[in-house]
Amino acid sequence: MAATEQPISYAQDIKPLFREGDRESMSAAFDLWSYDDVVQNSDAILGKLRDGTMPCDGAWPEEQVDLFQRWVDAGMPA
Repeated sequence: MAATEQPISYAQDIKPLFREGDRESMSAAFDLWSYDDVVQNSDAILGKLRDGTMPCDGAWPEEQVDLFQRWVDAGMPA
C-alpha cells in the first residue's frame, strides 16, 4: 500500500458503491448492504463485477472493480 493510501473498509469504501437499486436487484440472493453477506459472497460478486454483469444496468468503472478487489485482498476489513 502506498504511503498516501488509506486503508479500505467496507463501511466507508465498499458499501457506498452499491446503490439502492443494486441492493433491491440482488435482495433475493443476498443483501449488498450487509457486511456479512458481501463477505460470504465476495468471490461471486467480484466475478460478476469483473465480467460486467453486475450491476445490471451497466458495468462499474475499472477503478471501482479494482477497489473491491483490493478490499478482498486486504482481508475484507469492516
